[in-house]
Amino acid sequence: MGLPSFEVDERHPPIKPRRVSFDWERTPLHWIPGNPVATHMINSFHLVLPEGERWFIQCVQDARPQITDEVLLEEIKGFIGQEMVHARAHNSFLADLLERYGIDHTPITEMGRQGNENRPADRARLKPRARRRMLRFELAAVSAIEHYTAVLGQWILDNDRLDAAGVDPTMLDLLRWHGAEEVEHRSVVFDVYKKTGGGYLMRAAGWLVSLSFLYWALIGGARFLLKQDGTLGRKPTLRWMYREYRRAAKAGLVPGLFRLLVIEGLVYLKPGHHPSQIGDTRRALEYLMKSPAAQAAGYDPY
Repeated sequence: MGLPSFEVDERHPPIKPRRVSFDWERTPLHWIPGNPVATHMINSFHLVLPEGERWFIQCVQDARPQITDEVLLEEIKGFIGQEMVHARAHNSFLADLLERYGIDHTPITEMGRQGNENRPADRARLKPRARRRMLRFELAAVSAIEHYTAVLGQWILDNDRLDAAGVDPTMLDLLRWHGAEEVEHRSVVFDVYKKTGGGYLMRAAGWLVSLSFLYWALIGGARFLLKQDGTLGRKPTLRWMYREYRRAAKAGLVPGLFRLLVIEGLVYLKPGHHPSQIGDTRRALEYLMKSPAAQAAGYDPY
């Protein structure tokens, strides 16, 4: 069944939370067969996303009193709903799969939890003007991260080489469902940032912070997981990791880091850029119509 013949408003697509759930009972630790480095590079997102997305929600909620645009307020509501489900879904992977294999994620996840827990008190200590500036900078960083998650979402929606490689279907569904929703709500934080007075220089500074964070998450997070992976039978040296990453990127199992972080970063940094200029909402909706998790949650696009 295809989508109805109507034009999708890429600038303001409908944003609808889908209450999905995933069963990790049959998912192996190396869910990309024969590629532990590629697996754990993507697993590194599971480490940072639950608390990261709770931070995104806090930032948007703090900015909401400054927003008067009714369309954007409705989009914020949908964004928050989607991000709450994303956080729960990735957290279920940590609890139900990584912990089953004896991998302790808490050194990283607890750091994020503490940061979110302390954030309200940290903000309360700032003077009002400094508090507004800090929120604007946070929104700039989140907006840049949302650019990267939308790019990754489109990449995984379009990537049939993962299917050919025999990637675990439950994980592939989680990644594509999440990616589709990232494409749907890709403009929200950027628009909130602009509505709260955000300018280009701070946007660029926020991008630099997000770039550093994503590099640390992908490389540091993957090495953190590989060091705890008792099935490898070898020490995860940086040289070995790089060789395996190159092999996986060539096979299309992970995105090329230079293109992802630098080339796509330059797209985001164009002065006239708007998130609606990237991604394909119709492609996202097409996947959501066949996603096992979205369909089990009763998703109906009509």
